[in-house]
Amino acid sequence: MAAPRETPERRLFGRRFLTDPARLFQHNAWDNVEWSEEQEASARSKVQENSSQLLPQDKQEEYEVNAKRYWDEFYKIHENGFFKDRHWLFTEFPELAPNRNPSQNGDCVHEFSNKEESNNEGLGSCENGHCSLETRAENQLNLIKSTPKICTEELATRKCSELNQNDGDYLGSSASYRILEVGCGAGNTVFPILQTNNDPGLFVYCCDFSTTAVDLVQNNAEYDSSRCFAFVHDLCNDQSPFPMPDKSLDVVILIFVLSAILPEKMQCIINRLSRLLKPGGMILLRDYGRYDLAQLRFKKGQCLSDNFYVRGDGTRVYFFTQDELDDLFTTAGLEKIQNLVDRRLQVNRGKQMTMYRVWIQCKYRKPATSQL
Repeated sequence: MAAPRETPERRLFGRRFLTDPARLFQHNAWDNVEWSEEQEASARSKVQENSSQLLPQDKQEEYEVNAKRYWDEFYKIHENGFFKDRHWLFTEFPELAPNRNPSQNGDCVHEFSNKEESNNEGLGSCENGHCSLETRAENQLNLIKSTPKICTEELATRKCSELNQNDGDYLGSSASYRILEVGCGAGNTVFPILQTNNDPGLFVYCCDFSTTAVDLVQNNAEYDSSRCFAFVHDLCNDQSPFPMPDKSLDVVILIFVLSAILPEKMQCIINRLSRLLKPGGMILLRDYGRYDLAQLRFKKGQCLSDNFYVRGDGTRVYFFTQDELDDLFTTAGLEKIQNLVDRRLQVNRGKQMTMYRVWIQCKYRKPATSQL
């Protein structure tokens, strides 16, 4: 076998694997890869280099003001073809299907199932600074190509307000288990949940900043309005209502969403989402960790502030530490159930390339006696 291709990422992290390339390329992924001090120092140096030149303040404000437009354009270009269905969700977050057979969830909560990855050479693809962890499902969702429903933010706000007019009577009020997915995109989380969780008492809310993304969800062949409600929502707008009252949700899920928000607005958002939880309800998060491949690939001139960058398409991304996320959740009155780093080596055997990913996974619960 030819020697693996030398890349910047391999130069930073991959020396120990070069001694046995045949062993390296036997698998698509290596879980829980340990980093040496030298590897972490190299990553830190790379980040210092690409953060040395910040964008001017006026350009930063432009990206904040036009954030919705950039995400709309992203989904118009990619529709539901970029991010893949997240069938790993139920291994990592069994709370999304609590009645599922436990044997289906794997033996270890922090390990990924490789079932869908076994024949995929494009694992961990990156495009325009977007690096997805999802792999292609066997059956992708079919998008209905008919005229999309009109789903503007104004319409969604009005509908949510109308739903909450009757005290105790709101969409999904009769459900016994309610999940809210924030930042639903094209539905790569919500549809696996609806397919897997057959609880007749389940109701799933899902929202996104992008009108285009919500249109994609609503026009999907598997969208079931009796079990799901997709709506446009601006998390950063305190006046943008939710269609459900406080203390009504069992689970709020954030998958690579919080990282797209201006860092100084994150605490208010977590506070607001925490109020929606029932006592004992949980927020589940999966997001980018510090020194992930995506962070190391940024060039000078793309940094907005410490560990916060703008991609070439105008969308933004932050890279977290465990302590930062713990502070956000505990300040909101939640208690830690899980806060772990998954450092993973992904391999593209076809291209003989390695990619080092860093993700953080969290579970935080609202105390049973919480007054929030």
